[in-house]
Amino acid sequence: MLHPNVSRLLNEQITKELYSAYLYLDFSVYYEAEGLDGFANWYMIQAQEERDHAMLFLKYLQQNGEKVTLGAVDAPDKELKSLMDPLKAGLEHERYVTSLINDIYAAAYAEKDFRTMQFLDWFVKEQLEEEKNADDMIKKMELFGGDSKGLYSLDNEYAARIYTAPSLVL
Repeated sequence: MLHPNVSRLLNEQITKELYSAYLYLDFSVYYEAEGLDGFANWYMIQAQEERDHAMLFLKYLQQNGEKVTLGAVDAPDKELKSLMDPLKAGLEHERYVTSLINDIYAAAYAEKDFRTMQFLDWFVKEQLEEEKNADDMIKKMELFGGDSKGLYSLDNEYAARIYTAPSLVL
C-alpha cells in the first residue's frame, strides 16, 4: 500500500495530466483556426501524450491496490491572441507540471517509497524533454516566425511529428 499522501498526490496528478491534454487540445484548435496545420498537429500529439501520462498514473495506482479517484477537469484558461501565446503558455505549463512531479517525488522520498520514486524517474526525465521542446519552439518562433517563409517552414517541420506512445513499462 502507498502512503495516503503519496496516493492522493498520484490521484491528483491524473486530473492534472488530463488538464494538460485538454490545454494542448485547445492550442491545437487555435492553430488549426489560424491555418497552421503543423502546429495544430504538434499540439494534438502533445495532447495524446498527456492523456497517456494520466493513464500511466492511473495504472500505477491500480497495480498498487489503490483506489483511483477521478477529479473534474477544468476548461483551459489561457487567452490566445497571438501565435506565440500557446508556445509561451506551453513552456509555463510544463514548468508547472515539473513542479508537480517534484512534489510527488519529495512526498515519496519522505515516506521511503522507493517503488514510487522509481516509477517517477521516467516522468522526471520526460519533463526535462518537455521543457526543452517547449523552449526550443519559442526560440524557433522568435528566430523564424516573423517571416512568412520561416513560419511556413516551421509549420511543415511540426506537421512531420508522429505520435509515439510512452515507453514506460509498468
